[in-house]
Amino acid sequence: FPVGAAPDRTPAAPPPLAPGPPPPGPRRLSRWPESARPAVGESAAGGEVSADAVLSPLRAALARCRPTVQKHVCDDIGRRLTVLGDAWAQGQLSAPVRRRMGLLAQELQQQHWDAADEIHRSLMVDHVQEVSQWLVGVKRLIAEARCLPVPQEDS
Repeated sequence: FPVGAAPDRTPAAPPPLAPGPPPPGPRRLSRWPESARPAVGESAAGGEVSADAVLSPLRAALARCRPTVQKHVCDDIGRRLTVLGDAWAQGQLSAPVRRRMGLLAQELQQQHWDAADEIHRSLMVDHVQEVSQWLVGVKRLIAEARCLPVPQEDS
């Protein structure tokens, strides 16, 4: 504007509105809905997964790994499974984590390695604070169990 002229007071267009806050609740990145299918040891009525239904298949997989996997690796996995069991017994795990671990144990039993690994990743993304102390051991267990030779069936 010219010198001495009054500045133009015409209002400019308002700034664009920023998007609102994200919707409340945890982000769901998993391709499996929480209630997609019952997990091992899950009752139809309560939908609750027992610690034993999760820990037994994990410990069985660890036992299968022991003959071929280094002792210190197996011992570390075992310690982390103990941490998982303690957290479960003390009620420190949320229902979504317990349900997903039930699914993971089921996939591990059926040797669906990619599906088990996908569930592991979804737990790390969605519940990192809750699972970080023990899920590393589950990840390593999946990786080691995947490398085991497939037992030959008698024909």
